[in-house]
Amino acid sequence: MSDASVFVHRTVLLDEAVDALAIVPDGVYVDCTFGRGGHSRLILSKLGPAGRLISFDKDPYAIAEAATISDPRFTIVHEGFVTLTESLAKLGVTQIDGLLMDLGVSSPQLDDGSRGFSFRFDAPLDMRMDTTRGMTAAEWLNSADEKEIAEVVKDYGEERFARQVAASIVTRRAVQPFATTGELAAVVATAVRTREPGQDPATRTFQAIRIYVNRELEELSLTLPQALSLLKKGGRLSVIAFHSLEDRIVKRFMQDKSTADRLPSRLPVMASEIAAAPLKIVCKPIRASSEEVKANPRARSAILRVAERSEGAL
Repeated sequence: MSDASVFVHRTVLLDEAVDALAIVPDGVYVDCTFGRGGHSRLILSKLGPAGRLISFDKDPYAIAEAATISDPRFTIVHEGFVTLTESLAKLGVTQIDGLLMDLGVSSPQLDDGSRGFSFRFDAPLDMRMDTTRGMTAAEWLNSADEKEIAEVVKDYGEERFARQVAASIVTRRAVQPFATTGELAAVVATAVRTREPGQDPATRTFQAIRIYVNRELEELSLTLPQALSLLKKGGRLSVIAFHSLEDRIVKRFMQDKSTADRLPSRLPVMASEIAAAPLKIVCKPIRASSEEVKANPRARSAILRVAERSEGAL
């Protein structure tokens, strides 16, 4: 197994995402994706003695990194953020002043070939963010039916050749079950007839399988309402997304929760009687600067959305 600590990890939109929280020194904050701790450490630096930060992560490597932080204001939770409300309640927390989410797979996860996230390395086909539980990508590929595989590759990878990819996978596994990333990448390459400039033919399929195995979009959809329920009035929600599927979920949630109830135009109701929306969008979407993208090309697709809890009822 390679040592994940050797990789240089640059936290994307570090200052922008933390500044968006408008941190109050004695507030309670949540970092839903500790990763290698870039956002968490910056949040801690802005908190006073009475402040508190609770961070979540599925990844055992992230949990090990979090263990190096010796700070009584800091707590790490080895769970996915979908357990947000339950896990915070166990810690005696029922309201928070802000929450940050840095979605998707991290650079250390991609760059550590042993994790099986990348087609750039021939390694065990795992792809689990939490290697201590759940089904690996290989186990799923070797057991799912062709229709299910095609739907996952199409819906989560937006792959035009999803049916061909699924058929090739099923044909290959009948001869020999999948065990490595290299085996999968080679099979996908035979099924994807055209590719985008500079993109490996396996890119979309690997993304799709990773999202599915880790339930990324499902857990995001389940967590955003929890975050809203936990936020105090004036509390901030700061979310970084890296691809269109997750950003679409965040965008729609914020738009929906920042729009007051619409009533028929001819109904004799005063504006003051219309229920206020529970969220307020704080600013336009924020993208990485050209300087950051130059230093870290993976920041190119990042988009930060920020909203604030208002007086409206849920």
